[in-house]
Amino acid sequence: MLVTRGFKGRPRGDVALRSRLPPGQFLTPEFPVLTAGPTQHTSLDRWSLSLQHGGALLGKWTWQQFEALPQTETVTDIHCVTKWSKFDTRWRGVTIDDLLKAVGLEAAPTGFLMAHCDGGYTTNLALTDLIEGKAMIATHFDDLPLLPSHGGPARLLVPHLYFWKSAKWVRRLALRDEDKPGFWESLGYHIRGDPWQEQRYEGDR
Repeated sequence: MLVTRGFKGRPRGDVALRSRLPPGQFLTPEFPVLTAGPTQHTSLDRWSLSLQHGGALLGKWTWQQFEALPQTETVTDIHCVTKWSKFDTRWRGVTIDDLLKAVGLEAAPTGFLMAHCDGGYTTNLALTDLIEGKAMIATHFDDLPLLPSHGGPARLLVPHLYFWKSAKWVRRLALRDEDKPGFWESLGYHIRGDPWQEQRYEGDR
């Protein structure tokens, strides 16, 4: 993992704040930049996002088409497997629910998704971790377009899981009937990555 910006911080003493901090995490005001490779830069006129199931293309959006989909804003805490957490981060984008509705799908309670990104990164997720407002394709952070260093122009945002699941530079979402490890999962990271269960590595509960 390339670390392109340092981070620092310690848990605050306030009981209410500490109750929001998963075990083993520390709080930071920074937004550390960590990647599995070089930062990707894709111009908006070349960007697209596709949604697939098996070999079938369910939908594909240019940047303009994607921006025309229903937009959702959220304020949420995020937690990295490297043990930093950041509270009250503000995002805007298109929820996975609205993306599925755009292609005429109602998300089933079972099934999986593999996110494919510029640079070759992949990560796997259960659909139950993506639907009912749990996840979005984010394009803005703090009311500004998402910087390439933070996954812009668009990244997956799944804040209730460790942040490696919130894949940067996402370009293709592949619905699957069976689960399959992505990049970090195939290298020993946990298949799901729940911060509250400390599911950091394979074999963790």
